[in-house]
This record gives sequence, C-alpha cells and structure tokens, in this order.
Amino acid sequence: MQKNSKLFIYFICSVSAMGGLLFGYDWVVIGGAKPFYELYFSIANSPVMQGVAMTTALVGCLAGAMVAGVLADRYGRKPLLILSAVLFTVSAIGTGVFNDFTLFNIARFVGGVGIGVASALAPMYIAEVSPTEIRGRMVSLNQMTIVLGILGAQVVNMLLARDSSVAENMAWNVAWGWRWMFWAETVPAALFLVMSFFIPESPVYLKMRNEELEMRNVNFSFLFSHSSFRRVLLLGLVIAVFQQWCGTNVIFNYAQEIFTGAGFDVDGMFINIVITGIANVVFTFVALYTIEKWGRRTLMLIGAGMLGLIYLTLGTCYFSEVKGVMMVVLVVTAISVYAMTLGPVTWTLLAEIFPNSIRGVAMATCTFALWMGCCTLTFSFPSMNASLGSYGTFWIYSAICVCAFLFLFHRCPETKGKSLEELEKELIK
Repeated sequence: MQKNSKLFIYFICSVSAMGGLLFGYDWVVIGGAKPFYELYFSIANSPVMQGVAMTTALVGCLAGAMVAGVLADRYGRKPLLILSAVLFTVSAIGTGVFNDFTLFNIARFVGGVGIGVASALAPMYIAEVSPTEIRGRMVSLNQMTIVLGILGAQVVNMLLARDSSVAENMAWNVAWGWRWMFWAETVPAALFLVMSFFIPESPVYLKMRNEELEMRNVNFSFLFSHSSFRRVLLLGLVIAVFQQWCGTNVIFNYAQEIFTGAGFDVDGMFINIVITGIANVVFTFVALYTIEKWGRRTLMLIGAGMLGLIYLTLGTCYFSEVKGVMMVVLVVTAISVYAMTLGPVTWTLLAEIFPNSIRGVAMATCTFALWMGCCTLTFSFPSMNASLGSYGTFWIYSAICVCAFLFLFHRCPETKGKSLEELEKELIK
C-alpha cells in the first residue's frame, strides 16, 4: 500500500470513528450528571423516573439501529454518518437547554438515535474501506474512539462537578453543572459534522448501487431465506447481545451505585470512574495490537472466560462485604479485559462476518439487538441489585459469560487475515 493511500485510509477511518467518540461520550456523560439532574427535576426519590432518564437514549439507540441498515443500503453510508453528526449536535445543545423533564428526555432520545446510527454505520464503513491486512486494527479504531469518548465524559464530569460537600457548590451542580456536562459534547459533534463531508462513499455501497442491488430486495425476511444466512445472523446476534449482557457496561452507567456500595463517597466515586476510564483506553490500545496478532476468536474466548472468573470473584467479595481498594482493582481488571477483548472485537466481527449483499441490514439487525441488550441490562440492574444484592447480580453476569464462552468455542470462526470476499465464501455455503 502506498504511503499517501495509507494515510488517506487512516484519515477517512478516523473521521468515521468520530461517531464512536460521540457515541462513547453521549452514552456515559449521563452517569456523572445523574446525581444533579435528578435533584433538579425532583426525581431523586422516584426509581421509575430515574430509569426513564437513564433508558431514553437507549430507546433512541434501538430506533437508530433499526433504520440504519435500510437507509444505508438505500442512500449510502456517508449520508447516514452526516445525519448522525447532526443528531449528536442537536441533542448536546437541547439536553442542557431544556428545563422540562419531558423535553430533556426527547433530547436524550434524539442523541440515542444518533448513537444507534453511528454504532451501526461506523464499523461497517471502516471495514468496507480498509485493506484486509489492517482491517481489524482499523475497525478497532472505532472502539478506541468510543473509549476515548467515555474517558472524555468521565474527565469532563469530574472537572465540572464541584465539591458537593459545600452547599454553594452543590447548588451550582444542580442548577448548571449537569447542563455543561452535556453542552461540552457540542464541540466534537460540530467537528464530526464538518469533517464527515470530506470522506468518500463506501466502495462496497458504490458497487452495490452500480449492480442495482436495491434495498427492496434485501430486507429482514431475506436474512432468513438461506440456512447459511440464518447461521451467521445467529452468530452475530449472540455476539452482539453478549457484549452487553456480560455486564461490564453497568459499571459505566451505574458507577455511583457500584462504588458507593464498595464504600466510596461521591468524590471518591468520580476519581474511581476516571481510573476505570484510563484503564479502558490503555487496554483498547492493547487490542489494536493483539487483534491482528492473536485473532478475533482467541480474544473473544479470553474475554468471556476471564470476565466469568472476575465476576465470580467480585460477587463473592460483595457477599463477604469486602470494601475499598480490592473492589476497585477487580472493577478495573474487568474493564481492562473487556477493553482488549469483547469491546473492540465484537464490532470487528460484526463488520466482517456478513456478505456484502446483506451487510447493511444484518449489521443494523445485530446493532439493534446489541442496544436491546444494553437497554434490558441498564433497566434491569437497579431491580436485580435491589432484590439479589450486588453479589447475586455479578454472579448472574458470571454465569452468562460461561455460557457465552461455550457458544463461542463451538461457533465463532477466525476472520483474521481473510478478505471480506473470502469470508463470504467460507461462512455462506
């Protein structure tokens, strides 16, 4: 590959991956704003309304993922990336502006649609424009920007949240602090919007258009028209849902409950959240190296197996009422394992295993399933935590990881070093 060509590939992949940056920021920023907007909207004693505020964006994710594949195959990948940038910008402004709880949730829903579209389109676009020898690393770049967005949200939340032990600072946090946490997203969202106009359309989409493969011939029912399509779709659905049901993402959305349950106050909670964010970034960098060296299958098995063991230990520690640093170490270890395995490799596999003719719809279907998994995980955690205790909840996540390990051991292929065309011949028989 010529140097200029390689630099151009890195450029367009980086721009596309900015959707991941906003996805990560928008998804996690609400965790830091949560203690303050709940007081502002007077929902601190209403678990139902708290659940609504936390899941509204996830419902938007489902809607965005549901339409992303159809629209991407009909109108192209680039216009959908531009649309997601617009949605992120509008949501970032609106969420902080509105004083009404209903309008706040509408703005969160709009941002969720942007996440759903970007999460389906960005890895697919990157896989379609990347050469085989660096495809895994390039798709993992999307996960890198996601974790950078997560870390960015965690740092912004920590910097904006003033010492809540002082009454005046707490008043500012409740009145303005949570708003600025959301408004800070406007800068990268606007940059993504501008830069997305300078990337080309996916060559795979252009080939499909030239061959007149219209979207009316490729829909959800078409995925079930061939046994091989059904097998590979089942694989994609399990991989997508498992990335969420493994439980790691509740650490980001419910960090307050997890760390306070481990004996930390609010200020200690913010510090520990940033620590987990740094570990997330560091080990995603590790994934950029190992994904082309160790392969996708190996990393998925390592992730499922190690998380099963870590969550078993974490649940046991909660049961034994262990407090302090030991709990932080276990949480950071779980985040680190997830960051170098299930986090990036899931998106890489989903972008690789489907044939060109159904990739848009299949990717959107699996992304929809992923966000449905995230929605059910996020909504169920408070109830599970209250009824089963933290120990019971993490033991359930451990059992899910063990079941996924067995499935992946028997069904997950190795896609490293194979072109998309080679994978299509191998997986669709």
